[in-house]
Amino acid sequence: MTYEIVDLTNEQAAEIDERLEAFDAEFLGEEREGDIHVGIEMDGRLVAGAVACVTAFTIVYVSTVFVDSETRGQGIGTRLMEEVERRAIALGATLIRLDTFDWQGVGFYETCGYEQVGCYQANGFAEHFYLKRLTA
Repeated sequence: MTYEIVDLTNEQAAEIDERLEAFDAEFLGEEREGDIHVGIEMDGRLVAGAVACVTAFTIVYVSTVFVDSETRGQGIGTRLMEEVERRAIALGATLIRLDTFDWQGVGFYETCGYEQVGCYQANGFAEHFYLKRLTA
């Protein structure tokens, strides 16, 4: 038997995605959906926001957290993460996961109760991975 490495067409890439989803469906059980888009305004101006979604096993993945630099250190980020967690619990989540670069929120997430579960360093930066178990 011989094989050949080939470039996939867009249709072939979509087919591979579909095949993986079908395979994973055997293990994932009931699929849950939900998004969290929450922000904080001060004097009518958006100063902070977070974006997250429910993934497999009812884990909420936080993809974006941002607080304007002039409002950092005032508890806004902590309040934002508390609201993300409250909404995650309402969606049935038991875990939250997120990642951050070393210049972003490493110490911040730890003060919010997140546990660092991994890290790698490459090309002059580090990326940190965090997890928090939620209780209703």
